[in-house]
Amino acid sequence: MQEVLQQLANLQYIDSRIDEIKQLRGDLPEEVLDIETNINRFKAKVSQLEEEEDNLKAEKKKLELDIETSLDKTKKYEEQQLTVRNNREYDALTKEIEAQKQFVENAISRIDEIGKRLEEVEKELEINREKLAETEELHKDKKTNLNKVIKSTQKEEDKLLEKREEMEKELDDRYVRSYNRLRNGLNNGIAVVPMERGAALGMALPPQIQVEVRRKNKVIIDEHSGRIVVDPSFFEDARKQLKL
Repeated sequence: MQEVLQQLANLQYIDSRIDEIKQLRGDLPEEVLDIETNINRFKAKVSQLEEEEDNLKAEKKKLELDIETSLDKTKKYEEQQLTVRNNREYDALTKEIEAQKQFVENAISRIDEIGKRLEEVEKELEINREKLAETEELHKDKKTNLNKVIKSTQKEEDKLLEKREEMEKELDDRYVRSYNRLRNGLNNGIAVVPMERGAALGMALPPQIQVEVRRKNKVIIDEHSGRIVVDPSFFEDARKQLKL
């Protein structure tokens, strides 16, 4: 049983160190992901505005060409009016002339609208491009900081994870499942605690429980926290064994 208790203490020692490494990284991974989301959002907005700008310019160019065509038609119809032989032909040409003039009027009005919207789009593009550039610069800085932290701790973490996997294989599946379930259900992830001065994490243990912990011959569960309580010597040995 002492071997089982030592393995449980070793697992906790490894997991606590991995938790410390993750705390060193802090919120950087989440911050980087959030920044990347914002970058994608700004890129999508810029792309949308650029597409709108292209479409507006294309529409404006087409309208300008259509106006020229319409003016040519109007001139042609007006010249034809001078040579018509009856009122019916004259009235028909008059309707065509009015239609072309109305088209030109509508086209000019639309070109004005396009001009105003293009000004707005240009301003929006400038703002979003600036935000995109600022966000990309921020992402670069955060990513650099994160990479530095990861680089400084990755080697140790990889060794710890490798050792943890070895320890899980050595330990009976029942204890592994119980340990992992208990650890995952705790905010601080501390499933195995050393008894120090008759207490576990500051909570006093009954004298009989203290005696049983010192005997090191069974798994003791603290009735208050549900954690596994072991003799502190197991953690001292864990520090010696797992000096990576």
